[in-house]
Amino acid sequence: MSQTLDHPEVDLREQAAGGEPTAQQRADAWLAAFEAALGRADADAVADLFATDSYWRDLVAFTWNITTAEGRGQVAERVRATAARTGARSFSTSEPATDAAAPDGRPTVEAWITFETEVGRGKGLLRLVEEDDDGEGGGQRDVAWTLLTTLYELKGFEEHQDGRRPRGAEHGVQRDRTSWRERRDASQEGWGEDRQPHVLVVGGGQGGIALGARLRQLDVPALVVDAHERPGDQWRGRYKSLCLHDPVWYDHLPYLPFPRNWPVFAPKDKIGDWLEMYVRVMEVDYWGSTRVTSARRDTDSGTWEVHLERTTSDGVQHVVLRPTELVLATGMSGKPNVPTFPGAQTFRGDQHHSSAHPGPDAYRGKKAVIIGANNSAHDIAAALWEHGAEVTVVQRSSTHIVRSDSLMEVGLGALYSEEALANGVTTEKADLVFASLPYKIMHEFQIPLYQEIERRDRDFYDRLEAAGFWLDFGDDGSGLFMKYLRRGSGYYIDVGASELIANGSVAVVHEPVRELVEDAVVLDDGTPEGKRLPADLVVYATGYGSMNGWAADLISPEVADRVGKVWGLGSDTTKDPGPWEGEQRNMWKPTQQEGLWFHGGNLHQSRHYSLYLSLQLKARYEGLDTPVHELAPVHHTR
Repeated sequence: MSQTLDHPEVDLREQAAGGEPTAQQRADAWLAAFEAALGRADADAVADLFATDSYWRDLVAFTWNITTAEGRGQVAERVRATAARTGARSFSTSEPATDAAAPDGRPTVEAWITFETEVGRGKGLLRLVEEDDDGEGGGQRDVAWTLLTTLYELKGFEEHQDGRRPRGAEHGVQRDRTSWRERRDASQEGWGEDRQPHVLVVGGGQGGIALGARLRQLDVPALVVDAHERPGDQWRGRYKSLCLHDPVWYDHLPYLPFPRNWPVFAPKDKIGDWLEMYVRVMEVDYWGSTRVTSARRDTDSGTWEVHLERTTSDGVQHVVLRPTELVLATGMSGKPNVPTFPGAQTFRGDQHHSSAHPGPDAYRGKKAVIIGANNSAHDIAAALWEHGAEVTVVQRSSTHIVRSDSLMEVGLGALYSEEALANGVTTEKADLVFASLPYKIMHEFQIPLYQEIERRDRDFYDRLEAAGFWLDFGDDGSGLFMKYLRRGSGYYIDVGASELIANGSVAVVHEPVRELVEDAVVLDDGTPEGKRLPADLVVYATGYGSMNGWAADLISPEVADRVGKVWGLGSDTTKDPGPWEGEQRNMWKPTQQEGLWFHGGNLHQSRHYSLYLSLQLKARYEGLDTPVHELAPVHHTR
């Protein structure tokens, strides 16, 4: 079942001529030992190749899951459970290994690797460090500090790319030939009648679209449905000042990167148009104006029964689909959190959640109160101020602020920038580098970056705090990305709104909301009458609940609780309760509900993780054996 590398399993430190072995020789030696131990399914020998504090993150290749083994004990457990059936072999470096350094200054060897399994082909990234050798020889030996293994292709089911691309036009003559347009129309409209999708993706934003494109290339019968009329309406319908706060290099979709003249920060309507074009060009089967009304799992048939209402030019159609796999791509933030304040029903002005905010045009000269102080609150406050509204932000807890320029230069530049591309760091490489950093230690990489950002922008932060704004850099100083990964909230990438707060143009208050009256928000300042904020508009920028709230609505509360909370790492930091889970809860991987999957995140995550989700779905569609190792237990519900 397993083959070893051609070079023997030896210690290259003893055979290197003229001094210490090179980074390449050290990587080759470790890979040879790793492959040989895996071939024997020798769990203890594999574990011994890892550092005492080490991490092996696997994206589907060994585990049919997304999971991280932390420490030698978990490495050995993984090998015992997966090595014999995985048949991993042919490990080699795909480019010369290099010397590097860990965040703590330790010298490391970094090596990009490729390998095969019984069913597929993989890529990864290995980092070696030196550790004391407890054997008879003493001295130092190379051990793995971090190892990333990913499945990128299934054997026999490769995507139709490059030399395998489809012919397209069929030359010659043929009676009753159908055109490409006729075949596309038939593909779009035939669902639920003479055929069923194997995968139904609920949610047609960037996550659902990216997954739909992946499944199309893998020949998996799949349909994406969304309540909005057109692809991209999810963006077009938001407040008009909305734009991407992440730079273009971070935001490409699979197969079709943005053009080289695409703006660094794309406005929402431009993104909407791109998504609509993407659906057409990538031939994603997509139903707009379609609402899922209910879904239930038929355990006897192993399929879902999904009821939909689809609005077309012929009226409302009631459709029943029976997919085997159901993917909720309804946005990683879940359902809007809308607080209930006493007196809200008596308020005469407008009040709505930030997700339903129409934009600033109707509020020129009006008084606006925004409950919340994170991304949406800042964007909406800035747009309202630009249109002549008087704006007050009610900040309920501290917020992490990072200036966009600083984030690009310090936080993202090494991986996602023109400079990174010039240095050979492609989008695929950047994604794998990011994925290779285990969540358990990712904050150690992030803390120094945000310390530098805080140092360089100290005057900016001093001015914000002087204006009364509550700031933080996360519970442990690790900044934006860890806040996003742990809780998906509590931050703002500053593209201008922070200056309005710093100079007093937008007021900030902190007292809790006591009630709403006809023309004001009343804060509890300890006095009998309270503190009145006159208001014509109240915006609830109060965030979102867990994504399994959609499962509760569409399927049942019981299924939602069986799956448990979606998103978060179990870091036991604010809004991310423990115990430690080591991966994003329930995202892009099997859940405790058979046939139910969750997909989404930002554009980067939608691009990167759609690959691994699509391969899991393809393998099931083709009937491959997919034994899931370490299916995550449920610690929290909604």
